[in-house]
Amino acid sequence: MNILAFDTCFGAVSAALRWRDTGGAPRLREAYEERATGHAERLFPMLAEVMDAAGLPFSAIDRIAVTLGPGTFTGVRVGIAAARALALALGKPVAGITSLSAMALRAEALLAGQHASCQLVVAVDARRDMLYVQSFAAGGKETSEALLLAPEEAAVRIASDGAVAVGSGAAALAAAAHRQGGEVHACLPGLQPHARSLAEVASGLDPIAPLRPLYLRAPDAKLPGAPPPLAPSRP
Repeated sequence: MNILAFDTCFGAVSAALRWRDTGGAPRLREAYEERATGHAERLFPMLAEVMDAAGLPFSAIDRIAVTLGPGTFTGVRVGIAAARALALALGKPVAGITSLSAMALRAEALLAGQHASCQLVVAVDARRDMLYVQSFAAGGKETSEALLLAPEEAAVRIASDGAVAVGSGAAALAAAAHRQGGEVHACLPGLQPHARSLAEVASGLDPIAPLRPLYLRAPDAKLPGAPPPLAPSRP
């Protein structure tokens, strides 16, 4: 199965193509770039780069995979819109996981089993003293849904003694757990989702239809309300 995966949820853009060569061996091409803005402008050129590197046309894709959120409103929207557009153009199914799940898979690879017996919690700074959090067992198996919580609530509902927290909100979660008498080890504060992790598991995911973003919170920018009615004119 030829899988094209990508992520734009937080502070990076990444794309990965996983396919099998003529001998049946799995192959992978990937691209990753950290950036605060410009996700939409960079994504499609990056997708073209991994396809060109593999020497495959977009028509060879069997499945599209995307991180569903949470993340920045613009980042999540860019990824979901791109997945919908490609699915429509290619007539192929879309699969996905949360951005936090992709981070958990990436963390397991980077930690190389150092904390295999511990609960893994991905905690990302969601601003306004809130965290995006999700917990996992070994192998990236979800043990909670993705949630938007204050650090103190996350420490009670998600973390447990001996847990390992990763991501930009890991230190805040560890501090909250410490205040409550618990112990959480924080590491990998710069961790971002990586499309490679998604591409490696996407063949085992069920297609999603309809494809919907996972925002967890309303966007900061709001559309203006309706203008007040005009006062009746006097004769």
